[in-house]
Amino acid sequence: MAELIEKNANKELTVNEELIWLLIRNNNSFLVKRNGAQFTSEPNNLTNLNSFKYSGLACNKTIGISHSPDNRGVIVSSKKAKVAFYKPAESTHKVTLSKGTRRSARSFTNAFTRAGYRPDLRKEALARISAIYQTQKPVKVHARKTSRRHNRKQK
Repeated sequence: MAELIEKNANKELTVNEELIWLLIRNNNSFLVKRNGAQFTSEPNNLTNLNSFKYSGLACNKTIGISHSPDNRGVIVSSKKAKVAFYKPAESTHKVTLSKGTRRSARSFTNAFTRAGYRPDLRKEALARISAIYQTQKPVKVHARKTSRRHNRKQK
């Protein structure tokens, strides 16, 4: 247990990610259990699965993608690793990407995953960006199809 709680160079207490995960994995306010599956609605969880890899609460470095309030683009939020745990408002960094699906995906890839900030979440994050942009497109109204036999003139 002593190795899970450490003192860093600044003599601040830090709690290991594994300890936090052991405490919250079976019981937290974001947990949703349905039909034998466990999902979560916590912020900064890309897949909404209750697992350590995607956890937005247990991991020190997380990436969250959500739609912008005006439905024009996505908001990419990340957790800063070197902020004290008792200052949660200062620990998140948010960027709005609103240039379209491809340019937002390229911008995200350049800023986060190529820089070494959780490259294992690249595929899930790009899928989420694409899905959010897909929901923001206007719905196309198609003309009602008629069969050809009704279009012929009656003799």
